Amino acid sequence: MTSPSNDNGGKAAPPCPICNAPAVQAYVPFCSKRCADVDLHRWLSGGYAIPAEEDDSEGSIIEDEK
Repeated sequence: MTSPSNDNGGKAAPPCPICNAPAVQAYVPFCSKRCADVDLHRWLSGGYAIPAEEDDSEGSIIEDEK
C-alpha cells in the first residue's frame, strides 16, 4: 500500500536495490542515505564493473598468406 505523500500515480515504488526495504521519497530509489552511500561506494570502487576479456589482436596486423 502506498502512502499519501508518494506522488507516483498509485503505483507501488520498487523496493530499495540494496536491502529490499520500501523506497523513501527523499532517497529514491533507495530507502535511506546509508543505502544510497553503499551504492555510490560500489560504483566508485568498481564493484559494478562488467568483466571483459582482453583482445590481444588489437593493434596487430594480420597478414594473409598466399
